[in-house]
Amino acid sequence: MLGLRRGHPYPETMSLPVVVAVAPDSAAESAGLCPGDQIIAIDGEVPTDVIRWQLLVDEADPVLTIQRGGIEQDTKVLKVAGEPLGAEVDASIFDRVTTCDNHCEFCFIYQLPKGMRRSLYLKDDDYRLSFLYGNFTTLTRFTEADLERVVNERLSPLYVSIHATDPEVRTRMLRNRRGGYSLRWLKALLDFEIEIHGQVVVCPGINDGEVLDDTMLGILDRYAELRSLAVVPLGVSDHNREPSMRPHTKDEAIYVVHTVERWQERFLDAIGRRMVFAADEYYLLAGKPFPAADTYEDFPMHEDGIGIARAFEAGFAGKLLPGVGPRSGFFQWVDGAPAEGYRAPSNSSGSNRAGEISDPSSASGIEPVPVGIRARKNLPIGILTGSYGAEVLSPLVDSLGRSDIRILEVENRFFGGNVKVSGLMVGADVRRVLSSEPEGHRYLLPDVCLNNGKFLDGLSPDDLTRDVEVVPTDGAALRAALGKGSGSLRAQQESSK
Repeated sequence: MLGLRRGHPYPETMSLPVVVAVAPDSAAESAGLCPGDQIIAIDGEVPTDVIRWQLLVDEADPVLTIQRGGIEQDTKVLKVAGEPLGAEVDASIFDRVTTCDNHCEFCFIYQLPKGMRRSLYLKDDDYRLSFLYGNFTTLTRFTEADLERVVNERLSPLYVSIHATDPEVRTRMLRNRRGGYSLRWLKALLDFEIEIHGQVVVCPGINDGEVLDDTMLGILDRYAELRSLAVVPLGVSDHNREPSMRPHTKDEAIYVVHTVERWQERFLDAIGRRMVFAADEYYLLAGKPFPAADTYEDFPMHEDGIGIARAFEAGFAGKLLPGVGPRSGFFQWVDGAPAEGYRAPSNSSGSNRAGEISDPSSASGIEPVPVGIRARKNLPIGILTGSYGAEVLSPLVDSLGRSDIRILEVENRFFGGNVKVSGLMVGADVRRVLSSEPEGHRYLLPDVCLNNGKFLDGLSPDDLTRDVEVVPTDGAALRAALGKGSGSLRAQQESSK
């Protein structure tokens, strides 16, 4: 099934979906659809987004009103219900994205440097992008009509930024008077059995301490049907203009970890599951070991930085964990649409989520470089990663007992502050690190920092001073890319006897 391409995800104004590819031997090809055709309507309805598009073309024998060369015509596509149309369109949202009218102090978009591509500065608060990409919505612009559509089309899961359940605290954090009462939509969605994943971004001195405890109590009391709740630290770049926003201290990180672990036990006793999880970053900040893999309950918030280290470790050791896949990059939705429609298959009753991902591909837009040939050359290897990634990878690489592998920590000078995750590495910083590295080595780059083949600063791997191999961001892929090698310490010791 072709859904939509990795490209322009939102229009500046209301636009029509444009066909960009037609699958060979598909229903669309048989009907004569061609790249460049504008879709005006499907069975008389103008689709506003790819979700509605997919539901409409999923029907039997849809009639597409198309515009080609300035001429409108109706084209009937002969197909059975559920059969893929086989046409790929150029966007995920055809009308305007619902933008965010909050003014959160901790919003990372406000902390971006000037001069980046325009799309990165768009703040959305659109439930459709939450469904399609896992974006978090505050629900402050959610409406009755939105609720009706989510429920009728079973647009699930959705991702909601909670931050605090106290109305006054939430209003202050969002800097929006609707912040205090918009969580009523969260309750309504849960009452209709929509799967919701929540998030609390903890800001020191604002929603930590007693407020965090109060939020946990509010979740248990009013929103216990949440699928999961991620507790994550705020990011503070060098471009932050809010003096009250600062990174956590080690003691504050320890407090958050203890608070989350205490509430995990309470949730486990009350509802039979842990519900709340602290981001891996908190354990790194606190200097504490990561929880065991089986405590993450199928890793429901892996995309939000929860359990990445344990999942990576398991993949590196050749173990498969449920619910874990390659991570997408920061701002992934802006320049790349889901590879094949969206999150889960629909059925005839409409009880599941619409669409299907039939052929997921790398979120980076670059196919991973085949490493078999290069691995046999037994060249020294440098693994490029962020500061937090270096902490996680170092013991794994050390366990191999190989002297031919080095961790190349990429300090993030582009954003600065406490930004240390690999997904925010930019080309300029990677290029700086590689410029002092020898030629002729293999350099592995995680695809999580690329989007459509570009770093966030607009550079591409071709702009780097050394050739790199783009590797999927998971433990199994890295282990395969490293190969067996010939530089083990044990082998060197044996040969020296």
